[in-house]
Amino acid sequence: MDTLRDTLSERQRAMLAEMGIRTHWLPRAKARPAKEKGPCQPGAAAPEARAAAPVLPPPAAARAEAAPAGPKAPARTPGTPEALKAPARPEAPAASAQAVADMDWPALQTAVAQCQACGLCETRRQTVFGAGARQARWMVVGEAPGEQEDRQGQPFVGPAGKLLDAMLAAMGLSRHADDAIDALEKRAGQTGQEGQAGGPPAEGVYIANVLKCRPPANRNPQPDEVARCEPYLRRQVALVQPQVILAMGRFAVQSLLQTSEPIGRLRGRAHQYAGVPVIVTYHPSYLLRNPPDKARAWQDLCLALQVMREQTQP
Repeated sequence: MDTLRDTLSERQRAMLAEMGIRTHWLPRAKARPAKEKGPCQPGAAAPEARAAAPVLPPPAAARAEAAPAGPKAPARTPGTPEALKAPARPEAPAASAQAVADMDWPALQTAVAQCQACGLCETRRQTVFGAGARQARWMVVGEAPGEQEDRQGQPFVGPAGKLLDAMLAAMGLSRHADDAIDALEKRAGQTGQEGQAGGPPAEGVYIANVLKCRPPANRNPQPDEVARCEPYLRRQVALVQPQVILAMGRFAVQSLLQTSEPIGRLRGRAHQYAGVPVIVTYHPSYLLRNPPDKARAWQDLCLALQVMREQTQP
């Protein structure tokens, strides 16, 4: 909790207030030097990043049946029925992992939109491919689309999306910002200057989900569904080439890290996915149901910022 005692700017206080974290008891920020790097100082309170040895997940087909079940999570929304099985049907063969690995952005988006590799294609309105800057240092990976995402075709919309946007803004990020290269050039040109919104422009981030289709009734994803979607996510990571991935929610974390460990045991250190540091935190939907854990989520964001600084230091 020491991280929350660090001095914060007025902008960061506003964003944290939007997240539901009270800041009136925190000290007011003093004037920052022009070269201040971020809202969290290295080692402030976020546990020291201890990068785990890189572990690449096995091919999707090899682990479709072996994916760990882990402890059963509560339903994602109150009153949600128990997990429903997809309608029995012959499944169309998925694009081979090698074919997906060679796709560019347009080909990948078309493949996802036309995918019929599992029963989710029969109940979805549309696929939810991803959104944001496609050249970004940051990438957010969520779990599965919900009802509103299924309607709009965009990840993280509704109340959970609003909270995610506030969390990203507190880090100086935005899903609506320019690609990372353009944003960094703008930041360099405004060093020591106040932008029109009270600071430098936000940096871009790319947002995607483990699943590209909504499970019926917002049920939990099935292991075979996650396995069939994994090549698409892996290719998105390869195309974006992020320097830090923020994994949000149990299914996103367990899919990326191939573990059944709960989030509470995985927080506080950097993990690896395809050679990229992964920071684990709670899903915004969970935080809306459990506001006290927003402070822990802020610690996770501070750790992510610390890992990014370590990634970019010469």
